[in-house]
Amino acid sequence: MRYLLIITIFLSSLYSQTIKDISNVIGIRDNQLIGYGLVVGLPGTGDKSKFTMQSLQNLLRNSYIKIPAGSINSKNIAAVMVTAELPAFSRQGDKIKVKVSTIGDAKSVDNGELLITQLKGVDGNVYALAQGTIVSNENNKTTGFIYDGATVENEIDFDLRNEDSIQLSLLKNSAKNADLIETKINEKFGKKLATAIDTRTIEVKKPQNMSTVKFLSLVQNIELDSTFKKKLIIDINRESIITGGDIPIDPVTIARDTFTIRINKSTLDENEWNDVAKNPGVDIGDNVKIADKPIINIDNAMINTKGTPTISDLVRSMKVMKLPMTEIIDTLKMIKEMGAIDVDIEIRG
Repeated sequence: MRYLLIITIFLSSLYSQTIKDISNVIGIRDNQLIGYGLVVGLPGTGDKSKFTMQSLQNLLRNSYIKIPAGSINSKNIAAVMVTAELPAFSRQGDKIKVKVSTIGDAKSVDNGELLITQLKGVDGNVYALAQGTIVSNENNKTTGFIYDGATVENEIDFDLRNEDSIQLSLLKNSAKNADLIETKINEKFGKKLATAIDTRTIEVKKPQNMSTVKFLSLVQNIELDSTFKKKLIIDINRESIITGGDIPIDPVTIARDTFTIRINKSTLDENEWNDVAKNPGVDIGDNVKIADKPIINIDNAMINTKGTPTISDLVRSMKVMKLPMTEIIDTLKMIKEMGAIDVDIEIRG
């Protein structure tokens, strides 16, 4: 069944990104971890690779269980690589998500139990231990996740407290943005603290009467020009979308098997806007209306807006239409590919 979708928006607000949205602080970053492990408890979807059987045999031998070589022949186990990101300033006991991927010919790791696995950094040191039940990727059963599946055991030493300056690194090379950030910071504090070293790096000196954390908070939350590119985060495994409330969508038409959408700006004036006959639909709040009925012609499907439609309005309206999250995610990807939204899409999972 196809649907007619009309989104009507009365008000739009100005959104300004902050320094934090387009830059990183040098030295404060995530660290990649990796480990080799075994998954057990699979319902015949594991692998019979020689290295998998050898790994299990070594594990049993470490538990003082001696078995003849080659005597293990089971498809209920799988050899996997386990990866994770250790966030900056992680502390002992913190929980982090891990990703599990098969390296043999296993068919699925869904609901398998990952045995305790050491996760190491590039320096060879162990920073976390992973263990738990795997939830596989819906579209690829040979990969999966364990949310809060690893416990941080060792911390990365980085002392922010005693720093007398910080260095900002722009996510993208831009002389214009580096100069703008330098100007904004100096205007904020009323003195020359920031200096653009190059087109990506800005060094900022900390005032003596302020803690580094306080100073960093003030710097990162300085507002910039609203024309900076915004971010849309899609978590495929959790089927969730995170986006700013004011990211605009340009006029575009999308036809799918279950619905058709045409995005267009309305010519209605304020009086016509409040006329139900001329502006039909169900009010779902925030000056958004949705009309939902079968259509025949693609030209009849539209998103009508008083101002400019946004991603958040589109997503919320599609949810009200009870469209599956996979359809919403695919639609956003297509809109991005068409160039109808100027946003960085981050795919997780």
